[in-house]
Amino acid sequence: MRFIFTVTGVCCICGVTQFKAPAAEPETNERSYLNSLTPIEDPGPLLADYPEYFEPVIERKHFEAPAIVSDANSDLHVRAWRFSYNARGIIEVPNHLRASETAVIMVHPWGIDDAQGWRTPQPAGVADFCTEEKNHLAARHTRQVIGPFLDRLRSRVKFVMYSLPGEKDEIRGRLYRSITHTPSAQDRRQGAAQLKDKLNSFKYTGESLPSQLSLSVDKPVVDYFQKFPGLDASAKYNNVGFWDLPIPVTSDLDVHPDDIVIYDREGYGKLKSFLSENGVRHVLLTGYATDMCFCRTTAGYENLSKDFNVFLVGDASLATFPANTSPRFAVNAAISFASLNQLITQVSWVRLESTKK
Repeated sequence: MRFIFTVTGVCCICGVTQFKAPAAEPETNERSYLNSLTPIEDPGPLLADYPEYFEPVIERKHFEAPAIVSDANSDLHVRAWRFSYNARGIIEVPNHLRASETAVIMVHPWGIDDAQGWRTPQPAGVADFCTEEKNHLAARHTRQVIGPFLDRLRSRVKFVMYSLPGEKDEIRGRLYRSITHTPSAQDRRQGAAQLKDKLNSFKYTGESLPSQLSLSVDKPVVDYFQKFPGLDASAKYNNVGFWDLPIPVTSDLDVHPDDIVIYDREGYGKLKSFLSENGVRHVLLTGYATDMCFCRTTAGYENLSKDFNVFLVGDASLATFPANTSPRFAVNAAISFASLNQLITQVSWVRLESTKK
């Protein structure tokens, strides 16, 4: 709190300058940000480090702007960008964060088709990226991109967290730390055994595709898609009880005992309170799927960006990619659209400052 002293006159007896009692100057939680845009000459493509998974972002005009986040004693440096139609280009900004006030969250790292037991139902069932081949591609991306990123940051950031569907059940409660509970080593061993039994006892078989459809004469297209939609993840093809199984974190990640699992059904309010109460101000967001869960679930950026400084790690995410063998263009489109109102970074732009003196 700052105080302002006001001169009121000089005492006629002693000649000492007199002051009013100190008046408090109102505090403000705002600063003046100089929104200056300096053109960047010959800008290179963005998000070009992993071309198997991400089609690089290419725009002719780039500008450099001052840091938006500039923490005192920062040790985590995150360059980021956004796109502005009004500015007619991409705006790149450096940011300087305190790692101790940062959480790294991975949205929906589903453990499917990864030998833990939960798998794509046959012959026509769908889950996650909806085919075994696409799920295996996402698993490879997890191992190559997201896993090493989490491992690099884990010892310095406040939390590494994963979000999963549903609520904390008996099995996952024994397997993973949550925002309300930390299981013992014995709990984890028991939970792992229970998970294996539970997932492998399910019958991953549903109905086959219909061989014949009854269509009306005047509106056959309407009837066709109603009776044979492009995506049906119901019990018809997945079998009753499939979505009630305890979805685990993928085995393609090295989940540490201190890592925390967020359950979607517990709601955003609980997550927000937990992060705020633990001093988290910044979030690096990774995970799947960029066009769906990554933005709209409990730990999606549509929630988090209302209350925290959120950075979407663009190449640490994949969008769904129907009718394609590669997610490159789908994730490019999803991240590019998000960049209108979100800051985008990439794995190579997130840099930890050495603690060595």
